[in-house]
Amino acid sequence: MNLYTVPLSRTTKQVLLMLADSIMLALAAWLSFNILGITPAPQSDAVLLYSVGVIVLSVAGFFRIGLYRALLLYMGAQSGFIVIQGVTVAAGLFGAVYYFVLAPETPNNALVPVFWMVSLVFIGGSRFVARLALQSLIQNFRPKEPVIIYGAGSSGMQLLAALQSGNQYLPVAFVDDSREVLGSIVNGVRVYSPGALSELISNYSVRQILLAIPSATHAERKGILNRLEHLPVHVKTVPELFDMRSGKLHVDEVRDVDIEDLLGRDIVPPDRALMGACIENKAVLVTGAAGSIGSELCRQIISFKPAKLILLDSFEFGLYELEHELQRDKADETELVAVLGNVCNQALMRAVMQRFGIETVYHVAAYKQVPMVEKNVVEGVYNNIFGTTEAALAAVACDVSDFVLISTDKAVRPTNVMGATKRFAEQVLQALAAGKPKTCFSMVRFGNVLGSSGSVVPLFRRQISQGGPVTVTHPEVTRYFMTVEEAAQLVIQAGSMASGGDVFVLDMSEPIRIVDLARKMIHLMGYDVKDENAYRGDIAIEYTGLRPGEKLFEELLIGESVTGTDHPKIMRAEEDFLPWKQLENMLSSLRTACAELRLEDIRQLLMAAVVGFEPEGLLDDPLWMDRERDVKPEEAKVTVEGAGAAKPAPAKVTPLRKR
Repeated sequence: MNLYTVPLSRTTKQVLLMLADSIMLALAAWLSFNILGITPAPQSDAVLLYSVGVIVLSVAGFFRIGLYRALLLYMGAQSGFIVIQGVTVAAGLFGAVYYFVLAPETPNNALVPVFWMVSLVFIGGSRFVARLALQSLIQNFRPKEPVIIYGAGSSGMQLLAALQSGNQYLPVAFVDDSREVLGSIVNGVRVYSPGALSELISNYSVRQILLAIPSATHAERKGILNRLEHLPVHVKTVPELFDMRSGKLHVDEVRDVDIEDLLGRDIVPPDRALMGACIENKAVLVTGAAGSIGSELCRQIISFKPAKLILLDSFEFGLYELEHELQRDKADETELVAVLGNVCNQALMRAVMQRFGIETVYHVAAYKQVPMVEKNVVEGVYNNIFGTTEAALAAVACDVSDFVLISTDKAVRPTNVMGATKRFAEQVLQALAAGKPKTCFSMVRFGNVLGSSGSVVPLFRRQISQGGPVTVTHPEVTRYFMTVEEAAQLVIQAGSMASGGDVFVLDMSEPIRIVDLARKMIHLMGYDVKDENAYRGDIAIEYTGLRPGEKLFEELLIGESVTGTDHPKIMRAEEDFLPWKQLENMLSSLRTACAELRLEDIRQLLMAAVVGFEPEGLLDDPLWMDRERDVKPEEAKVTVEGAGAAKPAPAKVTPLRKR
C-alpha cells in the first residue's frame, strides 16, 4: 500500500497549526471552568472580545518564541520546553482577564494552574499524538528497507530516531554485546545478542547491518567485523565520534565500512610538541602538495599555524582545489601561497626557498606507481632522482633548517625502477648529510597508504559495486597498509626527531594478503565470493599475474641495524650509502643517459648505485622496445659501439660505507 500525501507549503502548515492551537486554548478555558464548577457567563460583549484577544495574543506569543518553526515529525525535547514557555504565557494572559476583567467577588485561585495544565496537555499532547501518527504512517505505508543496528548505546538510539523519521531504512532490531541491555525495548525496537543475528536476518529479510559504535577502537571494530563477515549482509557504519563532534558528519550519514576497521590498526595519538617543532611560526614548503599524501600533510601542517605554507606542484587543478580548501582552515597569520612548477627546475626551487625564507621542506613530489614508472623510465629518474637532488641542493644553498624526504618500502632491495630511484634519492640525502651542512636531512620510509591515488581499496570497492570481478595480481601477494592521516602525522613527528641523514621507518604492523582483503570487502558489502568451492557466488576474484617490477612481499629495512626512538611507531635504521663524490659522478652519467634516452645504461647505473636492485626481465618501457625494434641488424654493432664511445666512463663503484 502506498502513502498518498497532499503537498502543503510551510506557511500553510503554520496557519493550520495556529488555528488548531486557538481551538485548543478555547477548549482548555471552557474545560477549566467546568472542572472547578465556575460559571463564566460573560457580563458583556467586551468579555468575549477580551477572551478572543487572549487567544490571539497567546498564538502570537507561540509564534514569537518559535513554536511553529519546528516540524511535527522532528519535534524533540527542545520543542517541549518551547511549548511549556508558550503555555505559561497563555496562562498569564488568561489569569489577567479572569482577575481584572471578570473580577469575581470570590475568585478561585486554582483556575489559572488548572488552565495551565489543561492547555499543556492539549497543546503539547496534540503535537505528540500527531508526531506518533505521522511516524506510524511513514513506517507502515512507505516502502523501507529493514535493517539491524549493531550497538544500542547513545549513537544507536540517535540513529534509530533519525531512521524512524526518514523514508529509507526501517530498524527492526538492535544487537549489542552488553548483557545489561539485552531484552530491553527502545522506541519499539528490541535489543538482541549477536548470537541471534542469523535468525533475525532470516526472519526480517535483512540485507544491511548498520554499525553504531563510533567510539570503538579499530581493533574492537575488526573483532566485530570478523563475526559479521560470514553473514549474507552489507555492513555499513556511522561516522566516527570525532567527526560527529566536529560537525563534519551526522549520525544518520551511514557509509561503507572503512578499510582501517578491517585492518584493526589503532592510531597512536600524535605528540603535539613533535608535530609543531618544525612547523609552528615557520616557513614551510611542501613539494607534491596536490597529491594524496602531500595534501594530507598540508592539512596537518596548517593546523599548527605556520607563518607561511608554500604549496608546490605541477598538477594545476589539484593545486587549485587544495589552495581553496586550505584557505578556509588557515589561521589569519598564516601566509598561503600556491606555486605551479616542477621540482627538477633548479632555478625555481632556489627562488622559492629564497623568496619565502623556507625553514622546513617536506619533499613529497615523486612518481610512485610501479607499473607506470616501469614504462616511463626517463621521467621516473628525472622526477624521483634529479627532482630530489635539485630540491636538496637548493635547501643547502638557502640554509633551510630541515628537509624531510617521503620515501617508500619499495626502496628496499627493489625489483623495479621506481623503488631503485627512491633508494638512489635516499642516498643523495644521506651523502649530503655526511658533509654536515646546516640543513638537517632525513627520510621517512613506509608502505602503502590507504586512500592514496592508485590505492587498491577504492579499486576493489568500484569493482564490487559493478558486479566484479575483483582483480588481484597473485594469491600470495602481501602489503603493509597505513591510513593517510597516520602517515602524515608520523612523517611530521619523525622529521622533528632527525639529527641528520636519518632513515626513519614507520611501524606498519603486520602485512596482510591482498586476496584476504578482497574477500573481506566482498563479504562485508553483502556478497559471496564466486569460486570453485562455493555452491553459489556473486563476485569472482581473478588473478592477473604480477606486473612488471612488482614484488610478492615488501620490506622496510635493508639491513638488520635498527633502533627505536621516543615514538613507539617510529624506528631509526642504520643503512649504508655511497659517498657524495661518487654519487655526483653517477648523477652526471645518469643525466647524460636520460638526455639521450639510453635506457639500458640508465638501468645499469641504477644497479651499480642501489644495493639489491635486481630488475626482473627486460625493460618494459615502450621507448626502449621501439628503439630496439628500429635498429637494423647490420647497424646494431655500430650503434652499440658508438653509444659506448660517446657515453662517459662508467662511475667506479667503491665499497659502501656507513654514515
